[in-house]
Amino acid sequence: MIAKRYIVRGRVQGVGFRWFVDHEARTLGLAGWVRNNIDGTVEALAMGSDQQHLVFAGKLRQGPRAARVDEVTELPAEPVDGLTTFRIEGAW
Repeated sequence: MIAKRYIVRGRVQGVGFRWFVDHEARTLGLAGWVRNNIDGTVEALAMGSDQQHLVFAGKLRQGPRAARVDEVTELPAEPVDGLTTFRIEGAW
């Protein structure tokens, strides 16, 4: 299992981006989380296969209709033991 962090820049807050990411990650069978950052970016941690990450990164670059994605940065990450589903963090 490969873990990666994704930082998405652009108009990605207030446009349903976290819910879009959650749906796409669940559809792909990824484990992890997505959250808004204070600097206006959206950050995601995803764990899965190379192929799952390839498709997921493409979905992040696309985003939902109301979003504008300017940049997606992929960073290596450590897998999180016990994390088996995908969730939205900070959504209350």
